[in-house]
Amino acid sequence: MDKIKQILHQLSLRKSLVLYVSVFAVIALVLSIGTSLLCNNATSNIKNSYPPTGEKYYLTNENGEQLGEGTYIGGETSPLSMLDERLVSIYELVPIIATPLYSALSIIIAALLFYKNKLRKPLLALRAASEKITTSDLNFTVDYSSEDELGQLCASFEIMRITLANNFSEMWRQVEERKQLNAAFAHDLRTPLTVLKGYDEMLQTSNDAITKEIAITMGKQIFRLERYVDSMSRLQRLEDAQPEYREISLPEFLYSLAENVDMLCSQNGKQLLLQKNTTSMSFIVDRSFISQVSYNLISNALRYAVSTITLTFEEKHNGLLLSVSDDGKGFGKNTMQQATNPYFTEEKNHSEHFGLGLYLCKMLCEHHGGYLKLENLSVGAKVMAFFKTPPL
Repeated sequence: MDKIKQILHQLSLRKSLVLYVSVFAVIALVLSIGTSLLCNNATSNIKNSYPPTGEKYYLTNENGEQLGEGTYIGGETSPLSMLDERLVSIYELVPIIATPLYSALSIIIAALLFYKNKLRKPLLALRAASEKITTSDLNFTVDYSSEDELGQLCASFEIMRITLANNFSEMWRQVEERKQLNAAFAHDLRTPLTVLKGYDEMLQTSNDAITKEIAITMGKQIFRLERYVDSMSRLQRLEDAQPEYREISLPEFLYSLAENVDMLCSQNGKQLLLQKNTTSMSFIVDRSFISQVSYNLISNALRYAVSTITLTFEEKHNGLLLSVSDDGKGFGKNTMQQATNPYFTEEKNHSEHFGLGLYLCKMLCEHHGGYLKLENLSVGAKVMAFFKTPPL
């Protein structure tokens, strides 16, 4: 029996389906024939229970004596009772109904058994594997041993999982190496920059005008390098940062944040429009993440806004959505695709802005389980930062 099960398990889906349908088609045929025979037999028994009618004839011998019990001429029988007539009608109708009924039941049972024995287990395995891959969990195996089409698909899925796991491991290794290289670069660059800065300050005190002018230019470049090193260190710290979720008073936090942002806008001669679509009194978030993203987005908007900046807070999909829009020129076509890349900027003065603002915002949002989205409005641009609250 186990050997038969193993053979059936290894059959291809096409052969298995044909086998199931054929077996149950034969079963349906046998049941139909059996039902027809039983009904015909029952009908004959009922009719035979009634004596024939008509004139009875006898055989006689030479002396005129009757031989035997005689026989009836013609095939007429006595009329059936009303109950027997109904039974005969039912027995004649049953085979007509039974044949399509057995066929339908056989097809349904064959399909159910085919799904249970050939499809259910591999489909559940593939579904579970897909869900785990969606959550970046590759610590599993797709275990389904069969030579049929789904068995081959599961084997391919397992190969894909192993490949993804190896690629992720290699990617994380490269990321860690890059972080270590950046940290070493930023650390080792500080010492020569400090020395150069000292010599530059000495040269700037020179009485020679040309030397002094060169020293001032060198000082600007040294300052730019120092800012660049600081940005690399900050970038590494934020890449490693993870949110510390705490319950906060949402109205109080948003009021404090809006107050600071309004002061920043006033100092730059811009008007702030505040919109709050929140109803919760408390929220579980990392307030430092939201604050950093808010100030970065407002700082970006201040550089491009003509006169007005709109800051919106909204509760959405178990999280907090922060939107910053301005009435500036908006994002260019190429800028929209690259704006969140590190060290991408369209500004000529790189000593002030290294193009890390939107990249850091995107990274902090993703660490908080959310996203950063950019879009152009009819006038100006809009940046939306979503922060998802952790599951309870």
